[in-house]
Amino acid sequence: MVERGALQPGQKLPVERELAVTLGVSRSTLRQALAAMEAAGTVRRVPGRGGGTFIAASKVDRDLSRIVGVPMLLRDQGFTAGSRVIRVGVTTAGPEAAEALNVSESDFIIDLVRIRLADGAPISLEHAMFPAELVPGLPERELGGSLYELLDREYRLRPDEAMEHIEVVSATADEALILGIDPGAALISIKRTTRAADGTAFEYSHDLFRADRTRISVRVKGSPSTEKARLRGRVVEHLPGP
Repeated sequence: MVERGALQPGQKLPVERELAVTLGVSRSTLRQALAAMEAAGTVRRVPGRGGGTFIAASKVDRDLSRIVGVPMLLRDQGFTAGSRVIRVGVTTAGPEAAEALNVSESDFIIDLVRIRLADGAPISLEHAMFPAELVPGLPERELGGSLYELLDREYRLRPDEAMEHIEVVSATADEALILGIDPGAALISIKRTTRAADGTAFEYSHDLFRADRTRISVRVKGSPSTEKARLRGRVVEHLPGP
């Protein structure tokens, strides 16, 4: 039922006894199957009165091999993307943003905080900063869509490379309230500096993704030297013997 899409995220499964009869299996077999599904993230179990077993929401695959905005990331995976702007304004850089953006701490930056939504539910909290001189008038523009598309269209700033630092952190009370999770729940923290082709750092961002809704993936290729060594090995294997 779950794999065929007959049940929707958030939908509660019948009680064990009823479900076992419906599926024609023993309750012990059903419990083992539900435990495996919970470990795989397909269902989630809520203990206590009013609890039960629920269909888990689909996870967003965050591919670190691509520099792409969250809206495109979500659309490519079949989600409906949305955003809510929490605040936007002009402020001074401060030490962390100044170092990332290669500006002085007293230089002005655009400070933007948004909630990213997947199918209407919060998926991440995004805090993005830009050198004000590179993006004049940005706070007055429509900021509900893809920033990368906007920056490319209006300011000719296109991401060419990005450095990301990733760690798992616990949600603060404020972050939990915004993202609809419990305080202390796991979040995937991604701090990113994005550069244009000429090396200009035009974005420094700190994204907090819900760990229960996000999966990280990376494509890795062997280095040219490794590939050459592998090919040499193949040649040697096929050389005639003495």
